[in-house]
Amino acid sequence: MALAIILILLIIGSLIFNFVNPWQATPIASNWGSIDDTIFITAIITGIFFVGITLFVAYTLIKYRHKEDKPEEENEAGVHQAAYEPDNKKLEWWLTGITTVGICALLAPGLIVYNDFVHVPKQAGLIEVVAKQWMWSFRLPGEDNILGKTSVKHINSDNSFGIDPDDPNGQDDILIMSNEIHIQLDQPLKFLLRSLDVLHNFYVPHFRAKMDMVPGQLSYFWLTPIETGEYEILCAEYCGVAHYNMGGRVFVDNSQDYQQWLSNQPTFSQQYQKSLATDLADGIEEQGRQLAENSGCIACHSIDGSKSLGPGWKNMFGKTEKLTDGSTITVDNAYFDESVLNPSAKIVEGYPPVMAPYQFSGEQLEALKAYIKSIGQ
Repeated sequence: MALAIILILLIIGSLIFNFVNPWQATPIASNWGSIDDTIFITAIITGIFFVGITLFVAYTLIKYRHKEDKPEEENEAGVHQAAYEPDNKKLEWWLTGITTVGICALLAPGLIVYNDFVHVPKQAGLIEVVAKQWMWSFRLPGEDNILGKTSVKHINSDNSFGIDPDDPNGQDDILIMSNEIHIQLDQPLKFLLRSLDVLHNFYVPHFRAKMDMVPGQLSYFWLTPIETGEYEILCAEYCGVAHYNMGGRVFVDNSQDYQQWLSNQPTFSQQYQKSLATDLADGIEEQGRQLAENSGCIACHSIDGSKSLGPGWKNMFGKTEKLTDGSTITVDNAYFDESVLNPSAKIVEGYPPVMAPYQFSGEQLEALKAYIKSIGQ
């Protein structure tokens, strides 16, 4: 009897929670209201089955509970025995039919919405999202509205997208080496998704849009932003120890603001066709800053002194660090170079050994060190 009461209270509490405090209250900012409708239909159907099955269990607990004042029925051997009913075809048909209808009602809306989700309108623009532990970067087509070819053989510290330098269609590609991207209001967009290392998932809750990013494969979806504003980008697939830190921002702008932002973004020919070592226009510190951002260093090393996945860069040089083997070391140029080229050689205590080796040239290492030293100043 007590268990039956608990089950009934569980039903009441669940219904109150779902109606008084909806689990999903994030306002939608894209055209995918049909995804919300599908989730609502799923919640209704599963809720009906949950309430019905739980009430049936509570009913049986009450109906067939043991009663002290009721004489037990005994068989010929003097043993209490439940009535034997080998089958009930009528009940079986009812249960099969109800279950079939319920499953169809659960699957059909999702299949219809997913079909729309992957069939992109012809007028949709293009934006490529590239995931890498633990950062996002973006690529937009230039005036020719065609993205250049990419290949892993072209990926290096000066070309993290792997754009083919001999492909004329890639010269005007617009590169966004940042976790922040701007898109235009009411403009349908096709998101091309690829990962450079492990499994990721591009997810913007306000857009109700998400898709896995599998290394070696190209996935996609499309949406139309319908509300201007700033929205959070999340990685919805565990991708390593800094997964929690792989966030970003997407800004939905009106046409004028978007064009103004777009005009200030560099193209592939501007950003990558010249060597970092010979680019003297920005200065060595600025070269180091760009290298750190392009290589994803900022995702694991803070520049403001806050705690991060790896040792912070502020006032790092000259600092004495304790290593995992119990020894200590002073951070100097030689130690820094070794930590970049062979990170597992000496691990600072309190930090996981997760950094991969980087193949930076001597000029790039000097630029990176100059930038880090400037942070302390």
